[in-house]
Amino acid sequence: MTKSITITRPDDWHLHLRDGDMLRAVLPETARDFARAIIMPNLVPPVVTAKDASAYRDRIMGALPDGSDFKPLMTLYLTENTDPDDVAAAFHDGLINAVKYYPAGATTNSDAGVSNIKNVMPVLERMAAIGCNLCIHGEVTNPEVDIFDREAVFLETILDPLRNALPELRITSEHITTKNGVDYVKSADRNLAASITTHHLIINRNHILVGGIKPHYYCLPVAKRETHRVALVDAATSGDARFFLGTDSAPHTDPTKENACGCAGCFTATNTMSCLAHVFEAANALDKLEKFTSLNGPEHYNLPVNDSKITLVKSDAPVVYPSKIETADSTVTVFDPGFDLHWKVA
Repeated sequence: MTKSITITRPDDWHLHLRDGDMLRAVLPETARDFARAIIMPNLVPPVVTAKDASAYRDRIMGALPDGSDFKPLMTLYLTENTDPDDVAAAFHDGLINAVKYYPAGATTNSDAGVSNIKNVMPVLERMAAIGCNLCIHGEVTNPEVDIFDREAVFLETILDPLRNALPELRITSEHITTKNGVDYVKSADRNLAASITTHHLIINRNHILVGGIKPHYYCLPVAKRETHRVALVDAATSGDARFFLGTDSAPHTDPTKENACGCAGCFTATNTMSCLAHVFEAANALDKLEKFTSLNGPEHYNLPVNDSKITLVKSDAPVVYPSKIETADSTVTVFDPGFDLHWKVA
């Protein structure tokens, strides 16, 4: 039985760090295991311009633990007023690695997002020309569409027409949650890949709803049926270069999660690598873990693979992680996978 595995140091291709006191509290949880992360721009106010991204990057670097070599990969928040020239300049200067598309109202702090994709086509055309990646939150927000169908409808009505109109645009379909999403990415021969979260590999919608509402499993996109979770595991553990880790680790304080209108998001930064080793071992695919966490993402983003390595070791006794992370305002609950974890980063 395998008791240790050494892999290239991983990256996180979808991460929420927030700002201020929350940033300072949660950043060490990612920087401990990960070399780089694509940083989500949905702050209040959002990171819209190159100037915003530069200032936010400086705040992240200032919050890193002493001696950390973690590198934030910055993104811009796409709005219907985004300047294509500003995006191009930020990308050419190496300030940003992607632009984030939020359908208006789809998730946390997305009200300034895109209400009509036609209004942002000049930006997307420029991005296609220069090779800048578009990160997409792939859900429609039409009130008549069932929340469990939003991803499938987005694929048909937004993403597929966009890819037909701009085949040269590099796209990351972020945090896919359905077999529909898996199959659509598999159908693409170029310029499309998908990130998959830690928690969507572990939970289905029963975890949120059975036995009472479990607010710390509530996320957007919401977890789906078990058949979809299985399809995600199959994709992640397949070694297919079009699928890679994007945790979507999203910290919210407990009072904002545990109320009548709780925030969406699972905070997985602390124990992601342990959770993933468990999932991949259960699928008899530990040999594919490195591709999912460390190799496929850099290939899609045209970045070098990390030079450093990490070793995960398996113990007979369960690994104990803190259940809460302390912040200046309150606590943040660490994702509970619902089973004992025996793997950890040495």
